[in-house]
Amino acid sequence: MSNVTISVRFRPLNSSERRGYDDAICFQALDAKSFWFTDEKEDDVLFCFDKVFYPDCGQADVYEFLAMPIIGDAMNGINGTIITYGQTGAGKTYSMEGPNIFDCDEHDKGLLQRVVDGLLESLKSSTDMAKCTLKLSMVEIYMDKIRDLFDLSKDNLQIKQGKNQEMYISGATEISISNALEAMRSLSRGIANRAVGETQMNLASSRSHCLYIFLVQRESVTDGRMRTGKIVLVDLAGSEKVEKTGAGGRILDEAKKINKSLSSLGNVINALTTGKTSHIPYRDSKLTRILRDALGGNSRTALLCCCSPSPSNASESLSTLRFGTRAKLIKTPLIAIASEQKDNIEKTTPNNSHDRVLENLRMHLSEEDVDLLEELFMMKGISFDPQSPEDIESAYDDVTFQIISSVQQAVEDLRDMAEQLTRENSALKAENNALKAERASHQMDLNHFNVEEMPSFFGIITIGIVMGIIVFSCPLFLLLVLRR
Repeated sequence: MSNVTISVRFRPLNSSERRGYDDAICFQALDAKSFWFTDEKEDDVLFCFDKVFYPDCGQADVYEFLAMPIIGDAMNGINGTIITYGQTGAGKTYSMEGPNIFDCDEHDKGLLQRVVDGLLESLKSSTDMAKCTLKLSMVEIYMDKIRDLFDLSKDNLQIKQGKNQEMYISGATEISISNALEAMRSLSRGIANRAVGETQMNLASSRSHCLYIFLVQRESVTDGRMRTGKIVLVDLAGSEKVEKTGAGGRILDEAKKINKSLSSLGNVINALTTGKTSHIPYRDSKLTRILRDALGGNSRTALLCCCSPSPSNASESLSTLRFGTRAKLIKTPLIAIASEQKDNIEKTTPNNSHDRVLENLRMHLSEEDVDLLEELFMMKGISFDPQSPEDIESAYDDVTFQIISSVQQAVEDLRDMAEQLTRENSALKAENNALKAERASHQMDLNHFNVEEMPSFFGIITIGIVMGIIVFSCPLFLLLVLRR
C-alpha cells in the first residue's frame, strides 16, 4: 500500500476567468474521488484520486482529510509531510495559510493555523508524558538556496543526513511554541520575509518553495523514552508559463529556477514509480533532497494538487493532474522512527567514520580515486558513519554533487563578471567616443577662429609698417611747418 495520499482541489472561478469564459468549467464531478476532465482538445479524461475537493468544499474539509491523520501519527513518532502542488494562482498558498495568517475567521483558516491548533490540543491531552515540547522552523528555497525566514542572515543553509537516515536542514532557527497566538506571530513574521512578486497570473505570486517544520517531542513518564515526530508543510511555488505570467528580468530568472526544481521533483516521481532504475535523483535539487523522506518512505505524505477549474488553464491543470496520478503509483513501505532511550545514543567520531568510508571505497575504486576523494572529504568536511553500500554510494554522490554545484556556481560567477566587464567596457567606449567628439568639436571651433577672426601674419606686418611711418613722419612735418 502507498504511504502517499493524493487529493485534488479545484478552487472557485475568479473574476478574470468569468469574463473570458463565463461560468464554464473544465471538469464534471462524478463522486468524492473521481471526475471527468476536458482538456484543450475537448477530449474527456477520467481521473480518480483518494479525495477530490470541489469548489464548494471548505478549508476544514481539507484539514480533516489530509492533516488530522498525520497529526495523530506525529504524536506516535511517525513523520508526516503535506505538499501543495500546482500552477501559480491555483490556490496553494490559500489552502496552506488562508487569506491571512492572523486576521481570518474560522471558516477561512488554512492548514497552518489548524495544524498548530491540532498539535497543541494533542499535546495538552497527553497524560502519559512528563514533558512535551513543540518547535517551529520556517525556511524557503529561493533561487536554489535555502534561507531561514526567522533569521535572514542565514541565507545558505545546508541539508544534512542524520544517523537515523533522516534529512534535516542544519542551522535552521527553531522557535519553541507554547500557545497558538505565539505561533501565529512567529509564522506571520516568517511569511513577511518570504520572496513574492507580481505576475499577470497572481498579484502576490510566491517566488520560492516554503517549508513549515514542526518538531514534536514527548518524554515518557515511565521509562524516560523520548518520542519525536516531525510534520513538514510544503507550499511549493507554482509552475509557470512565461507567455501567461509575463515574467521578465528577475521574475523570469526566478521562474526558471522554480520550473527547474519542479522538473527535478517530477524526475524523482518518475524514478520511484517506473522501477526501471535503482538510482533516484534526489540530489538534482535542494527541493528533492529535502523531500527525500516524504517520497522515499520515511514519512506519511499527503499531496494536494491545486487546480483552476477554468478552460483557459486546462493545459496547466491537466499537467498537475497527471503529476498527481504518477505520484499515486509510489509504493514505498512506511518507516517508523523508533523511540530512543535517553542518553543511549551510540556516538561515532568523525575520524573513524572518515576512515571507514575510505576503506570501503578502496574495495570499489582505484587508489588514485580514493586519494582524491579523501582530499575532497577534508575540503568539504564530510564525515558520517556508513552502514551499507548505499551509504557509501550516497557519500560519493554527495561529494560529486557538491563539486558540480561549486563548478556551476563558479561558472555563474564568471558569467556575471563577464557581463559586468562587458557593461563597463561599453560604458568606457561610449565615454571615449563622447570625449573624441567633444575634442573634434573644440578643434573645429579653434580652426574657425584662426582663419576668419585672426588677421594674417602679413597683415600684421603691414599695419606695423604703416604705423611706424606715421609715427616718424609726424615730427618731420612739424619741423617743415615751423621753418616756413
